[in-house]
Amino acid sequence: MQTRPPSRLLHLPLALCTVLGSTMLSADSGQPESLRVMLQGNSATALRQLVEDAGGSVTHELAIIEAVGALVSPAQLENIRSSPLVLRMIDDLSMDMSEPLPPPDKAACTIGGALEATLLADGIHWPLHHQGPAPAELTRLEISWPAALGDLTRLRLDSRDLPRGQAAASADNRQSLVLDYAPGQTPALTGITQLHIGFSRSLANPEGALVWAQKDFSVKLEFGADCSSELIPGYADYASDTYYPTVAGASELHRHGITGRGVTIAVLDSGLWEHPALALDTRGEPRIVGRYDAIEDIAGEPLADASGHGTHMASVAAHSEEVLTHGKPDGTWKGIAPDVGLVAVKAFDEDGQGDFLDIVRGIQWIVKQREALDIQVLNLSFAARPRWPYYLDPINQALMKAWAAGITVVAAAGNEGPDPMSIGSPGNLPYLITVGAYTDSWTIENRDDDYIPDFSSRGPTPSGHIKPDIVAPGGHIAGLVQPGSTLTRKHPNYMISTGELVMTGTSQASALVTGIVALLLQLEPDLTPDDVKCKLMSSAEPAINRDGRLAYSPFQQGSGAVNAVRAVTLGQRGCGNKDLDLGRDIAGEQYFEGPAIIDEEGNASLPGLSLMLAREPSADGLSSDRKWGVKDHVERKDAAEPDPDLPFKWLEIYLSERDLIEALSTQPGSGTFE
Repeated sequence: MQTRPPSRLLHLPLALCTVLGSTMLSADSGQPESLRVMLQGNSATALRQLVEDAGGSVTHELAIIEAVGALVSPAQLENIRSSPLVLRMIDDLSMDMSEPLPPPDKAACTIGGALEATLLADGIHWPLHHQGPAPAELTRLEISWPAALGDLTRLRLDSRDLPRGQAAASADNRQSLVLDYAPGQTPALTGITQLHIGFSRSLANPEGALVWAQKDFSVKLEFGADCSSELIPGYADYASDTYYPTVAGASELHRHGITGRGVTIAVLDSGLWEHPALALDTRGEPRIVGRYDAIEDIAGEPLADASGHGTHMASVAAHSEEVLTHGKPDGTWKGIAPDVGLVAVKAFDEDGQGDFLDIVRGIQWIVKQREALDIQVLNLSFAARPRWPYYLDPINQALMKAWAAGITVVAAAGNEGPDPMSIGSPGNLPYLITVGAYTDSWTIENRDDDYIPDFSSRGPTPSGHIKPDIVAPGGHIAGLVQPGSTLTRKHPNYMISTGELVMTGTSQASALVTGIVALLLQLEPDLTPDDVKCKLMSSAEPAINRDGRLAYSPFQQGSGAVNAVRAVTLGQRGCGNKDLDLGRDIAGEQYFEGPAIIDEEGNASLPGLSLMLAREPSADGLSSDRKWGVKDHVERKDAAEPDPDLPFKWLEIYLSERDLIEALSTQPGSGTFE
């Protein structure tokens, strides 16, 4: 681990973020407007006095980083800046977490099919949402269905029948149809339009039960060259299950009574809708133990979530509604840690906008309330492009204090991939647990089609640290949102029949990992944040190709895919942040560079990476080459002879893990996780 000499005091005066160019003038009076700035020095108290003596007002007192937020005139600012008490000033305080959802969203395409189609005995009914100002016409339609359903007998947009051609049979017992439409052949779409597809045979059996699912059909609509919508495979039953607790291994822990009870997590985001599944735990007992509005500096009041983002994150981590199998509770829940205590902190508005002052104030409040509210985990499902080295970022400076106070911090990697060095802040802080995303491709039983999508941000960080640390399920994650919130208005086609919203991104992946951290802490409450990080990373399952090389770079997958059961049974202590020194970092005595090698053209690598990494990029979707985890790799029947020069000893790791699991299974009172 390379280090940098302390530069906070030496370089800051030369790197001040000064007020840009011209003075802002009031539109009606022509008088100078007040400026909002952050001032940082060695004493927040002294800075407060400095601002007030100059005639300005302090809006935020941020002792956690020895800074204040202030409202001053340009003349007052000139006087304040000349004081030796000011070591740093920032005037651009905005932070935007309103990232667009990752592809397949296209800015030019305003038509999206609902994630859920309604399947009835008479066929498929699929809502299409058009949010653009101008009507759109269907230009091409592709449909594929099981041959057992017979011929296509109905094809209709709302009440208007569409021209139908002759279907073609295929060797896989399916029929398919491709239709191209000329202008005027199809009705123009506005608002919500229903596509109706019917077949000569029923989708239900004689008892009326459906025997076909959404995944059995393929439908693609095109509206010109750059706009299309496809019917996704979907899960079997959104009303009964969210599925990601099963994918991440949390459901198995639920069945053993591990639900996060006794652990409190804080979610710093856009607020919280206190839906019963979030306000109450699995016993129906209240579990929201703290509320703080960092924008208004008000504690104890309900936090309206006009955005919906914060509620969705809390839902992923803590949804307390039971999962049903065949209509009956199966001992698992829709959230990862359904019994955690919740602390909601609001620092972002309805559009996902926030500023450094409010975010730092929110972190400061969490640290101050750590003991009173027993806060052990902090979720940060947002990311912005880094503007400073990690140790100069005000948010990161506050988060180092939170980590030192014993709070495990989980952050999103960001949705700015696939470019290298696209990890966002605060995920670029080396101490935190930074989470990228993978998708299960809607198949919870088959891991061979799990892959890391392009949107998941890649490392390394500008300081050379390997990020993300791990990847977690982040594709099509269902969660609660308040009706009418910004996300529901922007993405009505992502709403499902339960009233929940399906979202995709590293925000969801990091909220999921926050829940797993709570499960770990329920079992081992003495874990330090470094130990939690060690357990997650040491038990993660890397994607490995047939020849034993990594399917993804560590800058893409970190240590691999997180799994709650493996973290509990195989996770180690003592390896988290072992090459770093948090105390010296906070004190400004030493800063740390990671192992990444970045050449003059900005290309990043690691020592020996060319040997360790697959020759070709890993395929999206189903792969016959890639396996997730050492166990699946070693036990594969088509493994290639390992290259003796590879540094990985997969068989030795496999045998070691097997022996450890066998030893654990023989301990008195131990359960068995499979």
